[in-house]
Amino acid sequence: MKGLDGVKNVVVIGLGMTGLSVVKHLLCLPQPLDIKVIDTRSTPPGQDQLPESVALCSGQWNMDWLLAADMIVASPGIALATPELVQAAEAGIEIVGDIELFARAVTKPVVAITGSNGKSTVTSLVGEMAKEAGINVGVGGNIGFAALDMLAQDHDLYVLELSSFQLETTSSLKLKAAVYLNLSEDHMDRYNGLEDYSQAKMRIFCHAELAVFNRDDLATRPVDFYGAMTSFGFDSEAYGLITVNDEEYLAVDQQPVMATSQIALVGRHNVANSLAALALADAAGIGHDAACRALQRYNGLAHRCQLVANYQDVRWVNDSKATNLASTLAALKGLNLSGKLHLLVGGDGKGADFSELKLVLANLNVQLYCYGRDGHHFASLVEAPLSVETMEQAMQIAADTAQAGDMVLLSPACASFDQYPNFMARGDAFVALANELQYKVAGAN
Repeated sequence: MKGLDGVKNVVVIGLGMTGLSVVKHLLCLPQPLDIKVIDTRSTPPGQDQLPESVALCSGQWNMDWLLAADMIVASPGIALATPELVQAAEAGIEIVGDIELFARAVTKPVVAITGSNGKSTVTSLVGEMAKEAGINVGVGGNIGFAALDMLAQDHDLYVLELSSFQLETTSSLKLKAAVYLNLSEDHMDRYNGLEDYSQAKMRIFCHAELAVFNRDDLATRPVDFYGAMTSFGFDSEAYGLITVNDEEYLAVDQQPVMATSQIALVGRHNVANSLAALALADAAGIGHDAACRALQRYNGLAHRCQLVANYQDVRWVNDSKATNLASTLAALKGLNLSGKLHLLVGGDGKGADFSELKLVLANLNVQLYCYGRDGHHFASLVEAPLSVETMEQAMQIAADTAQAGDMVLLSPACASFDQYPNFMARGDAFVALANELQYKVAGAN
């Protein structure tokens, strides 16, 4: 394996799915390696799956192991600024992550996605486009499968979601195309400001044949990049939007590809995600016919603006993953509805200020349903809100009143812990009840 010449002692930091994938990968290499694992948790997840030949130090750091290593493979959750890693780096020990090991081993084309929001959707969407084209594709990284685990499947194309954490320890990943979707404040406890965070994400372009950036968020445009570049955005340039016979279309260089009304994903932000996915699909050799079939069929990841029912032109959309204000704002901005929006909000507000929603809601034909422990914090945002105790009660009322062209959207802007174990359980409850209630719509019309 290129890049491991002279390496004999490897220390893996952090167990779990990623750490186990690293250990498994290293054990399969032809060269013999002495592999040790350090996890500062007292009972690391996956400990029972660790081979007996691999020593484990749990509950603390082991500096003797670190300083004796030829290479350290650090979990994305461990910042390079951690004092123990700083000491190892100062001693001249190479520190990489699992994506860097993947980069040194992969022999097939790879495209990759980063950004503050929408990474998982675009990654999954490109994977679906590839499947529609009959390509044996592996989809993973920061979503789904660990990147190293996918190598054993010998896919013909890899689509990776990459977080800033993963990119910090990645230096030689060669990509057919890379996209940086957007930038907003996140992980400020790990980075020295927004620029530091963005620079970590910019590492995705280091060895990319094609860099794709967001024209509507120029912080995503690479600087000092000498390869090919293209972009996506809501004007008509490159991957953009045009109007044909009064209908909006996704377009490439002003040539129509598909009407945006045919995209199964909900929300204006997913129009942008679709354009980004189309750019990566073109770079990967996926034809527009296959890409459009995926766009028409793919209704999103579970709990992320996921269309879960559509009966007599009333759409029920599960956005339970919207556990904060920013996520709900993203779901609402640019909604294109012929009817009324029945919006379900509430739960555990975590002390947030929801006043920013007021201006967005003022521009929508909306009936607001406020439920749960902190539902009352939303009541002042609109005229005539409906306050109920539970999400189920809100859904019952929505089913009785929804008309053709309406949308029932769960995008609560709150955590679920007042009534559900997690946002997945909340979303599952919404899906189950939506599929029961959608038939009441027929009786109401």
